[in-house]
Amino acid sequence: MGILNCTPDSFYDGEQSSVTAKVEKALQLVEDGAHIIDIGGESSRPGAEPVSVDCELERVIPVIEGIRTQCSIPISIDTTKAEVAKEALKKGVNMVNDISSGADPDMFPLVAQAQVFYVAMHMQGQPQTMQKNPQYENVTHELVSYLTQKSEILKDLGLNSDKIIWDPGIGFGKTLQHNLEILASLENYVAHAPVLLGVSRKSFIEKLDPKAKSPAQRLSGSLAPLSLALDAGVRYLRVHDVRETSQYISVYQSIKAKRQEL
Repeated sequence: MGILNCTPDSFYDGEQSSVTAKVEKALQLVEDGAHIIDIGGESSRPGAEPVSVDCELERVIPVIEGIRTQCSIPISIDTTKAEVAKEALKKGVNMVNDISSGADPDMFPLVAQAQVFYVAMHMQGQPQTMQKNPQYENVTHELVSYLTQKSEILKDLGLNSDKIIWDPGIGFGKTLQHNLEILASLENYVAHAPVLLGVSRKSFIEKLDPKAKSPAQRLSGSLAPLSLALDAGVRYLRVHDVRETSQYISVYQSIKAKRQEL
């Protein structure tokens, strides 16, 4: 899943560029090997301020339309707002990626009726507050319980279970140790649902390598968890660096396949 930020304030690669430039970037992500484009019009970085529905729609809808005129690749809309998701679905979006897991009461009924793929993510708190001393008694147990509850609500509303995807929410209300525990136990999540993992360029990498203060310095750290994720059966990888990630996966899987032959 290639990330296409349509925001000026995302923690990495947010920019004020034209619709044409964003569409061209999306097409480049496809060329680089993306299977899905994830488009977001509101930053969810720690401390980010929310934007209005109109602002978000103004950022994402023209880009979705532009991609759809040139490419049939599946598109995911990264939003917490049902109204934004509804308009995006009208334009041919195939998936809703909701970091709030249904904080908008209209979101679950919308995706159930539309029968589209839905990513339910775990976040403790809100983007403005989520990194202020997050605490868990048992992070894996609490995340699995939370995501199971969300899945049951969606299924009760009629969404097919094969459309529900879990995201444990690396960096969303988690300390370094919480993030490491999640990454070390991904099988616990995969056992329940298809899993989407997003570690790309995130700040937990800096905590392991203090020299990686800038997101631009965290590519290697972004690739490091992927072999574990692939071995655990993670189905979706949400990344900024599609070409590098595709190359990494290709080499890793080729070596693994050869090892199985020996």
